[in-house]
Amino acid sequence: MYFRVSYVLVLSTALFFFLVLGGYFFTDSVLAVSPSSIGVSIVPPIPEPLENVNITLSSYANNLDIVLISWFVDGKSAASGTGRKSFSLKAPAAGGETLVLVKIDFPEGEIELRFPVRPSNTLLLWQAIDSYVPPFYRGKALPSPDSRIKVVAMPEIKIGSGIANASDMAYSWKLDYTNDQAGSGYGKSFFIFNNDFLEKSNTVSVVATTADQKYSSEASTVITTANPKILFYKRDPKTGTNWDFSIPNNYRILGEELLQAAPYFIAPKDTRNPRLVWSWSVNGSGVSIPGFKKNVVPLIPTPGLSGTSKLRLTIENSDKIFQSADKEINIEF
Repeated sequence: MYFRVSYVLVLSTALFFFLVLGGYFFTDSVLAVSPSSIGVSIVPPIPEPLENVNITLSSYANNLDIVLISWFVDGKSAASGTGRKSFSLKAPAAGGETLVLVKIDFPEGEIELRFPVRPSNTLLLWQAIDSYVPPFYRGKALPSPDSRIKVVAMPEIKIGSGIANASDMAYSWKLDYTNDQAGSGYGKSFFIFNNDFLEKSNTVSVVATTADQKYSSEASTVITTANPKILFYKRDPKTGTNWDFSIPNNYRILGEELLQAAPYFIAPKDTRNPRLVWSWSVNGSGVSIPGFKKNVVPLIPTPGLSGTSKLRLTIENSDKIFQSADKEINIEF
């Protein structure tokens, strides 16, 4: 009786180890060749229409260099070979979709990976919200250090014959490659930030995703700061300021004239704002400008005298120490 119990116990123990260890090795072998053990790198992950796309396979669990890998595009054979881990194709036109299928022939069995290639396009427009430029200026108001900037995303994702509604998408914004949770979310197609006065540029990127998370588009832009600068223009009491030509560094006057200063790219853009401190000087001596228009200075030569005087203007933002500009010209009379 004792012998029989021991015999059954020994058989049960052996069967236990066979099932557990055998099951472990069997399960590990299956997992080793599962699709989850294969890494797929798609560059770019969200291509633009007709852009080249590179797909690369990798695995830490299996040696892909010794197995047959076959690539198919929309059901048609495109490439095949031992260790063929990379494949390139061109993304379809806007609104199209290409289905890529890859088959990997392992000794334990064949696995398949499928992934669609859906192109999209997103345009990013930005503006410096509070940057001054003079009237009729044909260029863009540039941000200066510590400026407030607004970036607007305009995704163009074609779904069938229509285009996805930009207001019905979720937006994930990044500033200098760092996620901005507060600025991201559903319907947040614009992003506002203050640039860093210690940096010369900022990188802003966004991923726009449809509500069903089936389609997405991404874009990025680099926004470079500019230093504020001052240009002088001649102002006529009757016709106004001549914005077509700025006054050169050596300027001759024949009589009384008015000069108007334009502090390009300084904030705030309202030149009457008391935060802007205007300091005029002639030959190093301060000049007081009467009235509220601190950007206009009268030039009145002394009768019977001729020569050259140095006219200088310094503008500072009392709230932002890096928002400043200065300009000096020679006035001949």
